[in-house]
Amino acid sequence: MQITPIEKINSIIDPESSGKVSSSGNTAGVPFQDLFQDAVQNVKTTNADLDGELYKLTTGQSDNLHDIAIASTKATLSVQMLVQLRNKALDAYNEVMRISV
Repeated sequence: MQITPIEKINSIIDPESSGKVSSSGNTAGVPFQDLFQDAVQNVKTTNADLDGELYKLTTGQSDNLHDIAIASTKATLSVQMLVQLRNKALDAYNEVMRISV
């Protein structure tokens, strides 16, 4: 039985650059568009992994329910993270729209 290690989310958030502000006032690190695209890609990947695990179970190629539970949890968490990113982006947009010029 092979146990896969837990993977870090380095592709989405870089701990060294998160929260730092450069001298010009811009936030250093990954642009938001890239961050959002990575989150969308992560949702697609985890959902494809879940579909693959479910296919293996239904065709009898696998009898390991743990892999399905893990894939399902990963897919759920990636969707929740994407929804939170969307909510934060909409909150920021609404805050900018409330600023009177």
